Amino acid sequence: MPISIPHLAPVLMLVASNVFMTLAWYGHLKFGSKPLWIVVIVSWGIAFFEYCLAVPANRIGHQVYSAAELKTMQEVITLIVFAVFSVTFLGEKLTMNHAVGFALIIAGAWFIFRGPL
Repeated sequence: MPISIPHLAPVLMLVASNVFMTLAWYGHLKFGSKPLWIVVIVSWGIAFFEYCLAVPANRIGHQVYSAAELKTMQEVITLIVFAVFSVTFLGEKLTMNHAVGFALIIAGAWFIFRGPL
């Protein structure tokens, strides 16, 4: 199967949208002394760019993927982006428990993309 724009664009756009969303949801944890109302407004502003990527990604992707496949793709991408973010930006460590949990979610994704049993 050749790779087409509707196959590839949603993946790339969802990766970019997840970077924005992860920053919006978790970036403020590094700035715990800032007032909550400020981080909510800043996070909301960052999340706007996530929506500008995620909504078109799903619209384009629905040409070739089902809604369940798009949602599954979104969740797997979210885990990968979050894992990288939590280690590099927040300085947290990933444990074997994280690896097992992520692997189980990825196994679930395999069933979604596999097709009917």
